[in-house]
Amino acid sequence: MSTFYDFSVTKRDGTLLPMKDFEGKVVLVVNTATGCGFTPQYKDLESIYEEFHGQGLEILDVPCNQFAGQTPGTDEEVHEFCTLKYNTQFDQMKKSDVNGENALDLYKYLKSQKTFAGFGKGPKAMLMSAMLKKIDPDYKNNAEIKWNFTKFLVDRQGNVVARFEPTADMKEVRDAVAALI
Repeated sequence: MSTFYDFSVTKRDGTLLPMKDFEGKVVLVVNTATGCGFTPQYKDLESIYEEFHGQGLEILDVPCNQFAGQTPGTDEEVHEFCTLKYNTQFDQMKKSDVNGENALDLYKYLKSQKTFAGFGKGPKAMLMSAMLKKIDPDYKNNAEIKWNFTKFLVDRQGNVVARFEPTADMKEVRDAVAALI
């Protein structure tokens, strides 16, 4: 049986980053986009990173262009956007798929550990539900990533302990990270 530490992702420079490098750390894995309504979450992610990185938090940023083509450009352009617009200190990986035949094995694993549990309440949740019903009428019943900025929280032992949809309040994400630090 696989564990979080059995996987790797490709960095922007083409080298592999083994998740084993994160043993003993808290990891927030997020599929991101540079042209999405949720892109301002980069500000919150950087804030969480600054607050907890020194205590063992890592953010694994996986840009993905599978959702309405909202991550155009090269890997370097994505990185430049993040550092210039949001002053991100955590690195962006190589742009990758999180769903479908070419999905990263890491994402297949993450989805097997924490399935979709809904968008919560509020206007953004209602908009996402309405939009996804048109794209995938069965979206509620599968573990696929629904949109950009879905987050998986991994504890220091490599257990996937939470999945946050893009509509989740970033304070809730921050508090979940703090509880593991």
